[in-house]
Amino acid sequence: MLNFFKQIDNIAQRITDPLIPLLLLFTRLWVAWVFFKSGMVKYSSWDSTLYLFEYEYQVPLIPWQFAAYSGTAAELILPVFLALGLFTRPMALALFVFNIIAVASYPLLWEKGFYDHQLWGMMILVNVFWGAGMISLDRLISNEPKQSLLE
Repeated sequence: MLNFFKQIDNIAQRITDPLIPLLLLFTRLWVAWVFFKSGMVKYSSWDSTLYLFEYEYQVPLIPWQFAAYSGTAAELILPVFLALGLFTRPMALALFVFNIIAVASYPLLWEKGFYDHQLWGMMILVNVFWGAGMISLDRLISNEPKQSLLE
């Protein structure tokens, strides 16, 4: 019976292993799009952004002006690196921390958007732990031997 389960697991692994690069690309692009889009909204309505950081968001330890500029910059810069798969692990880790700060700083998220931030956090962690995968600039510039997508 144990041998049967091992065979099933081996078959499942052979089916899913070739899809790992696509999963890593998907998680990078999904999260990059969400955060970049949010950064563009902040940038395009800057007066509203400043108002929110001054009166609504409760970013700890730093002045609200610095939080507004650095938060918007993070949402516009980090996703580009993530989408390209360039310096993926450190950029994903920075975005993960940013995601935690966003949730902690805006109590209204707990009611409506907390699930989304949990999902994005898990997707980001996939890239923190496994990197960008074969479909990335990290892979292109690495010294590792090149492999086909199906190996």
